[in-house]
Amino acid sequence: MIAIACDHGGLDIKNAIIEDLKKKGVEYIDLGTNTADSVDYPVYAKKVCTEITEGRCEKGILCCGTGIGMSIAANKVRGIRAAVLSDEFSAEMTRRHNNSNVLCLGGRVINEEKAVKLADIFLNTPFEGGRHEKRVSMLED
Repeated sequence: MIAIACDHGGLDIKNAIIEDLKKKGVEYIDLGTNTADSVDYPVYAKKVCTEITEGRCEKGILCCGTGIGMSIAANKVRGIRAAVLSDEFSAEMTRRHNNSNVLCLGGRVINEEKAVKLADIFLNTPFEGGRHEKRVSMLED
């Protein structure tokens, strides 16, 4: 199960990702926001992170204007490894090497097509483990 949320700046890319998840039959929970009214991104970051840390969801996607605010908020939560990115290579590597569990995207940085592509890469790339396992464990300590 994937948890997904956004603030007003990430609404369009969140909705595009959700449409793609629906088409692919991927289970998800939409934690808002669902309007263009201004909201506080830390509230939505916390909702997604709670779903992950409490074991209801495996991964999360957070969207705001740049992805930066969501990333900062998410990384405050123990057990969360959030990455803000805007390119395919980083989407793959954050999973392979960092075992990131939250993807942060910026609706004012990338378009809907790119957001869908990055989410797909992030959700379907496995963690390599091996030498990276020790490093990821160090992040938890």
